[in-house]
Amino acid sequence: MFLGAVNTEGEIKRKEYIAEKLISVIEIVGPKNVVQVIIDNAANCKGVGLIIEQKYDHIFWTPCAVHTLNSALKNICDAKDNDAENAGLMWIKDTVDAAFMIKNYIMNHGMRLSMFNEFSKLKFLAIADTRFASHIIMLKRFLVLKESLVLMVVSDKWSTYREDDVDKARSVKDKQLDDFWWDNVKYIVDFTEPIYSMLRAADTDQPCLLLIYEMWDNMIEKVKDRIYRHARKQPD
Repeated sequence: MFLGAVNTEGEIKRKEYIAEKLISVIEIVGPKNVVQVIIDNAANCKGVGLIIEQKYDHIFWTPCAVHTLNSALKNICDAKDNDAENAGLMWIKDTVDAAFMIKNYIMNHGMRLSMFNEFSKLKFLAIADTRFASHIIMLKRFLVLKESLVLMVVSDKWSTYREDDVDKARSVKDKQLDDFWWDNVKYIVDFTEPIYSMLRAADTDQPCLLLIYEMWDNMIEKVKDRIYRHARKQPD
């Protein structure tokens, strides 16, 4: 049931401000009719949750499952190199960054894009950074386009055209012919697929909270299984 919307344009989204708006709605509905508040899990939203729980001891704050899953995927694919704990994830970031570089180079150079269109009927997806799982969606598209991309960079047109950044064109070609890079793309898509699938299942207007806990446990087990299976395939 939709109760209303608030125009927050020009407002700083401090925890106190958000809590004030939520409390006003809770009071309209009646505190006894509210058992849970679900919002994002950003720092200010966590603060809102504490304020709500302190004011109403029977109301619980729960972070949005979709926002949590998307944050997890973003932390995996765009890990910060200033954190020692992320050292093991930097190869993922390097793989994703290379994919962005390749996509942007082709899309931003008319002749390269024309060459790409000759070899592929499908297009790169224009994915906003704010879209859930944008990194994974892009990598999945790369796997679909793999054959076309490889054929493009080994063509005479790709090698002979020299009116733009030749060094970057060579870098794009080298990456597309690098089986190790493609293996990394496939592995990233594979082990994040359970997270991506749960995100899509949870991103709905239908009530699904009763399923979230079981889905979460199953997702973690599937991710572990895929990582362990991949590790067993690697040479010692």
